[in-house]
Amino acid sequence: MFNDPIADTLIRIKNGYLAKKPEVAVGYSKINEELVKLIVKNGFAEEIKVSGSGLEKKIIIKLKYIDKQPAISNVVRVSKPSLRIYVNKDNIPSVFGGLGKTIISTPKGLLIGNEARKKHLGGEVICKIW
Repeated sequence: MFNDPIADTLIRIKNGYLAKKPEVAVGYSKINEELVKLIVKNGFAEEIKVSGSGLEKKIIIKLKYIDKQPAISNVVRVSKPSLRIYVNKDNIPSVFGGLGKTIISTPKGLLIGNEARKKHLGGEVICKIW
């Protein structure tokens, strides 16, 4: 059993890319679904599909490769259950000068760092992805 479903989702995606898998399956939760939708929206994966029902519900993520290279180089979980990291709108970190993305949990849901800055929202830094 795992204690951090977000970290589990991110690591499964990262390991899927390292193993050159066409798709990976992760456990379903509303925050996982929202996180994966953000990853797809920003071009780090191709598409998602929710399958099953009840306890068998899974999110299937089709991984994206560009010229046989993974769309994601690395993913880092920033805020953990044991150490939460919060930022205000002025201190949202950028990743590789804007080449990567920061995912923030705000009162308006999960947002990319740039969107949170534009909406003047701060929150918990979930992860950095590039």
